Formats: sequence, structure tokens, C-alpha cells
Amino acid sequence: MEKCHTKIDSWTLHGLWANNGNDCNATWHFNVTLIEDLLPDMEKSWPDLLNPESTKFWKYEWYKHGTCAAKAESLNSQHKYFSKALELYHKMDLDSVLKKFDINPSKQYYPDLVDGFYGAKLKLQCVHPPESADYQILGQIEICFTPDFSLMDCERETREKPVNSSVKAQAKPGFSVCDPEVPVYYPPTM
Repeated sequence: MEKCHTKIDSWTLHGLWANNGNDCNATWHFNVTLIEDLLPDMEKSWPDLLNPESTKFWKYEWYKHGTCAAKAESLNSQHKYFSKALELYHKMDLDSVLKKFDINPSKQYYPDLVDGFYGAKLKLQCVHPPESADYQILGQIEICFTPDFSLMDCERETREKPVNSSVKAQAKPGFSVCDPEVPVYYPPTM
């Protein structure tokens, strides 16, 4: 949907979102020096796809989601928040899981993309082409966790208030939950 940094050829982390609001503490300023040790991993695993040299995306994620997630002791600092997101991203290893199930970026369509890979239902976000199209385009995959970071079905999130980790091609307006009745196109990056 937008011109992205073309050297990225794998799923990247979008964020770690607590389901207890947005923009919880505007006075808790983002300070990149508090996460300097994480920067090499963040630049690779959690890049700003539109501005790879910038820290604006991480600042945005901290203000919008990190300050809310920080209500939990396990996430109550910038370092804890960003390092936990990275830990979950690496633990879930979405690229390897997709490859294991022979799901690769290609010109083919997938009728049933990632059901049951982790033993929990994920939330797939797609771009929906014009109504005449018989497919949808994969854009984001949300993986949901309980407050103690155990996997859970994303369908249960409204009742149990989990923390969502979203691995994706950073979403823009136009993404919505994929229709399970319509094949999913997982396009090549180039």
C-alpha cells in the first residue's frame, strides 16, 4: 500500500499492545538512550518500514501502547516493554512457522492460512481488493497473549484483556480482519 524499505524480506514486529487503552501517559517521554542495547535487534526486527533511519515509530509505539502496557510490572519501563516485545517476536518466529507449513510469499492463494500453527487462533488482517476480486491480501498477523504471556485465542481477547503482539507489514488504514471464506494472497516482497 506504501513504498516500504525494500531490504526487508521477513515479517517484522509492529508492536506490543495492552488492551487497556491508548496513550495512557503523555508525560512519560520516549528516551532512545534507555534502549541502546536493544537497537541492533530493533533495527532488524522492529524497523520503521517507511523511515528506516528514524526512531519516530518506536516513539509512537511507546506513547500509544507502551505507556499503557507499563501498568504491568513486567512492562513498567521502556526497556522492559521493548525487550519483551522483541522476546515474543523471536519466540514466535513467524517466518519459520510459515515456511514449515510451506506458506511462502508467492503468486498462489492460501485458502486456510495459519489456523492452529501455535495451538491458538491468530487474528489475520487483510487488505480487501474491489468486490469483484476473489482473494484478499495478507497484511498483518496478530498473536494474542494472556497477561502472563501465555498464548491464547485472539477471539477471547475482549473477555480476558490479553497483550497483543503484532507481527506484520506495518498496517495503514484499509486493513481489517480477513474473511475466512475468501482465499488469502501472500504476495512476494519484490
